[in-house]
Amino acid sequence: MNDICDSFELIRRFQLHILLNNNIFYDMESLTKKQRKILDFIERKLANNILPSQQEIADHFAIAQNSVYQFLCYLKEKGYLEDCSLHRGLRLSKEYLALKEKPIGLPLVGRVAAGAPILAEENITDYMDVGDLVKKQHKDAFILQIVGDSMINDGILNGDYVVVKPQSTIENGQIGVAAIEDEATVKRIFVKAGKVVLKPSNSKYKDIVYKRDDENVRIIGIVIGCFRRI
Repeated sequence: MNDICDSFELIRRFQLHILLNNNIFYDMESLTKKQRKILDFIERKLANNILPSQQEIADHFAIAQNSVYQFLCYLKEKGYLEDCSLHRGLRLSKEYLALKEKPIGLPLVGRVAAGAPILAEENITDYMDVGDLVKKQHKDAFILQIVGDSMINDGILNGDYVVVKPQSTIENGQIGVAAIEDEATVKRIFVKAGKVVLKPSNSKYKDIVYKRDDENVRIIGIVIGCFRRI
């Protein structure tokens, strides 16, 4: 059993070395309910500078010490715990601590810096938790706050938030986001006859037309949701 657990630890450390040196963070493997309870117990103890022994964990959960050892192996294999040189040497892993510090929710984008990726750090002003509004496959989505009334006939009002899936192409007539120099605008987008047409959903405003090869305008996403705070 020790050899198996040690092998998991060697593999995990190698993976962590690659991830941290490339500034990569990922969704960690999920835990069972029992594993989560044991991890939470250990985490509470460590927060109070107490290093729980396997026997203490076994007594708390009324399980055999051998079972605790297996649970700890699973938690190390999944990357939540790691060994340290201290007596009873357990600590939370670097990747788990990094994941806990990772902002919750989708990034709220302010201005769009010209030439920079839409989710560049300088563009993000906050993070918003949208719950189940966005499907898991749209984890790269971002949020924009609407300023103005140019899209009211589509139910998008001043102060609303739109959820945007990043993409550089769009079907004609879909509601999308275009970056004009360093400003983002939400409009119905049409690409035809060598032109990009940004069409508002409010008769007060005229269409905005650009040449298709104009470097000052680029399509950066499609709107997949809208919500407002009450």
